[in-house]
Amino acid sequence: MKPNSVKHGAEVQQSRHDGLKWVAVVALLAVAVVANTWFADIGLLYRVLGVVVICAAAAAVALTTTKGRSLLTLARESRKEIQRVVWPTRAETVQTTAIVLVAVLVVSLLLWLIDTLLGWAMSGVIG
Repeated sequence: MKPNSVKHGAEVQQSRHDGLKWVAVVALLAVAVVANTWFADIGLLYRVLGVVVICAAAAAVALTTTKGRSLLTLARESRKEIQRVVWPTRAETVQTTAIVLVAVLVVSLLLWLIDTLLGWAMSGVIG
């Protein structure tokens, strides 16, 4: 796909300014790191707030790119899909959890029994 081409449907429209936007994102993140180091004598709370604000600005710029819009679309579709899921009832969840716990208990007891029997057998062989 050419950088300036437009496709509809499954593919997202490519923007010619995406490269510059990604450079701005990287620059903002670099500013956050350097500023955090440069202002080390300032209180931690203020540095954290500064880094959060700069990272939020970088995220806002990143979300305006083609890949950012694709991420937003994926998030929206995922949310719709989660709403369509039929979640188990509380009783089903408790029953399944109980079955798993009993199975783990039975297997652990069997492994303990096998380990004990093999330990006795080996101590009998070794003497």
